Amino acid sequence: MIEDALIDQLFTPRDLVRWGASRMNEAGLFFGHGTTDALDESLVLVLHALNLPFDTPPLYLDTRLERAERGAAVQLIRRRIEERIPAAYLTHQAWFAGRPYYVDQRVLVPRSPIAELVERRFEPWLESADRVNRVLDLCTGSGCIGIACAHVFQHAQIDLGDLSADALEVAELNLLGHGVEDRVVAIQSDLFEAFSGERYDLIVSNPPYVSHDEMALLPQEYLNEPALGLVAGDAGLDLVARILQRAADHLTGEGVLVVEVGATWPALVACWPTVPFIWLRFQRGGEGVFVLTHDQLRCHQSAFMDPPS
Repeated sequence: MIEDALIDQLFTPRDLVRWGASRMNEAGLFFGHGTTDALDESLVLVLHALNLPFDTPPLYLDTRLERAERGAAVQLIRRRIEERIPAAYLTHQAWFAGRPYYVDQRVLVPRSPIAELVERRFEPWLESADRVNRVLDLCTGSGCIGIACAHVFQHAQIDLGDLSADALEVAELNLLGHGVEDRVVAIQSDLFEAFSGERYDLIVSNPPYVSHDEMALLPQEYLNEPALGLVAGDAGLDLVARILQRAADHLTGEGVLVVEVGATWPALVACWPTVPFIWLRFQRGGEGVFVLTHDQLRCHQSAFMDPPS
């Protein structure tokens, strides 16, 4: 009865968005999986329930809705609040570098600032997009980084690597959905293990980098994501260290490595203070993404062989 009365009071999409945002703020939800506040999160869910695109003109927000449409939107917002599931999992869609990707709870929700680097074709670290022939996306998850690279490096062959067979199933859906299956291959691999002898002009990775202590403090929304894509040992550096140890062996002489380590970056610098990590800045926010060249990686390769303490 309470639900029926509520639905009968919310007549337009704007009513639903306002009500949803108020309830989300009241419940103390966390926003960080594609939106930054309750209004945007509520708008995403309402438009999805109404089968409308996110760029729907504002005038449609004041149109009258059928009762079934209102009920569908309320139900979706209720799930977001009660189950703390990020909106991207409820809509099965996340945007990365200007394009939509299918996502579900087998993969992390795409949100890496590396999207800005893709849009800039990794300039100035890569001199020319036409000279990029091979790209490796390690810990690919949904495949969004590698597939986005396929869109900007239109002659390149792209390998997507991930340990999780479940994640690779999602990546396969996305490479087919983006029509890049002729140049993009998803391969199950524990980091570089399946890529013996292969060399790339660009290796890019958003690996797990959350420590065990940090994991225990994360909001519930993160706990709905696969732990395999988040946790990386006591210091959060286990996978990054392994990438640094072997990346030089898989880069061309002019190749570069780009890795996101997020808030773990001070721990990384403390482990290897003599390594000239180049830390990037982003117009749309984000931190902890570094660049190293093949020569820099080779020069410090022996140091990387000492595991972080």
